[in-house]
Amino acid sequence: MEKRVYDNILQTIGNTPLVRINSLLPDCPAIIYAKVEYFNPGQSIKDRIGLRMVEDAEKAGLLKPGGTIIECTSGNTGMGLALAAIVKGYHCIFTTNDKQSQEKVDVLRALGAEVVVCPTDVTPDDPRSYYSVAERLSKEIPNSHWFNQYDNLSNREAHYDSTGPEIWEQTEGKITHFVVPTGTGGTISGTGKYLKEKNPNIKVWAVDSYGSVFKKYHETGIFDEKEIYPYILEGVGEDILPKNVDFDLIDLFEKVTDKDAAIMTRRMAREEGLLVGYSAGSALQGILQLQDQLKEGDVVVAILHDHGSRYINKVYNDQWMLDNGFLEERKLIREWLEVRENNSLILAESNDLIHEVIEKMQEKRVSKVPVFEKDKPVGSVRESTLLKYLIENPNDLNQPISTIMEASFDVVDYDSTLDEVTSKIQNSGEPVLTKDRSGQYQIITTHDLIKNFNA
Repeated sequence: MEKRVYDNILQTIGNTPLVRINSLLPDCPAIIYAKVEYFNPGQSIKDRIGLRMVEDAEKAGLLKPGGTIIECTSGNTGMGLALAAIVKGYHCIFTTNDKQSQEKVDVLRALGAEVVVCPTDVTPDDPRSYYSVAERLSKEIPNSHWFNQYDNLSNREAHYDSTGPEIWEQTEGKITHFVVPTGTGGTISGTGKYLKEKNPNIKVWAVDSYGSVFKKYHETGIFDEKEIYPYILEGVGEDILPKNVDFDLIDLFEKVTDKDAAIMTRRMAREEGLLVGYSAGSALQGILQLQDQLKEGDVVVAILHDHGSRYINKVYNDQWMLDNGFLEERKLIREWLEVRENNSLILAESNDLIHEVIEKMQEKRVSKVPVFEKDKPVGSVRESTLLKYLIENPNDLNQPISTIMEASFDVVDYDSTLDEVTSKIQNSGEPVLTKDRSGQYQIITTHDLIKNFNA
């Protein structure tokens, strides 16, 4: 087995895995892969450009020993720069805007950086914007350099030299579509350029936000300020035209709503096991919206920029989702079951004798019970079934209950809503089972629901 030993954390940047998406897009004919960039040490794709911009600034004499790195960042680029600064001995000051998650700000400060939070709802040339504040600080602080990831072409060159070659090798040159939530433009332009040089037929798709100028500018060449308005999605779209965005390389822009991106982000965690950042949801949502342009045999690679730990109090928080109108107010059955007074399940084992089951049901005063075998539901029995058997076979009650049991009750997800379960029980007239976090089964009956609504 290869033993990997590194001299410092910067040597672990890159060579992130490509992971197939299996459940989220069942109707999509193409093969979908995700480039999971949270495997970088700073948990985002921006580690790649942070290191490259620092190295290029050093070579150009723009960053001198003991100097100060200044950057406007939504958080992730700051983390990449902060890692480089720690190893190389620089100080960091970052400006960000107030729509970014608190987790990002906290992590930057944990890495020793100073963070200045600026208002979001101002124009880029406003002296309060995070662009303007970063530029001003770089002029005021001696031996400092503003990296300006938007116009710094080291951004896209980092992806031309690393992300592009990695994807080409990982797909063995079979990639047909490249999908990127686009902000500064470095990822899509650098990687897209490399891939199109390898195969000009590869389609490069950019995901954009409502409130961003990109899509209209790409389609019309018009920078329309009427397209600009506040939105919640982080790291996607812009109210400026960064020099890193090579519009000629991009085949189309697809806009995604804040809500759709947030819901898809949460689905990625639950259905694929990918606890990813907000922009990652926009990437998969973009593919969903464009899937009618894909065909059997296509190989799509989407960029998942960062890790979901930076959004725990935002997109992964139910109250935040409710406050932003992304979720309807709803009660989950787990919330109710966890405080239910009596949650012990009355059941029969498949080898229990019929008379034993009758006695148990009479003692517990229940009319229906599930039948289990080796801790799994395999059937059910009802009073009406037992009564019919008693009438026809009054002297033969020593048969196992499995001989007369009926179909098992449906099993519902522990995170189902109360409305969903109520509708299911109303339609079938039968109880349902659910498996709680401890692995124990619980039953929900019509009587339980009546008690809940009367509570």
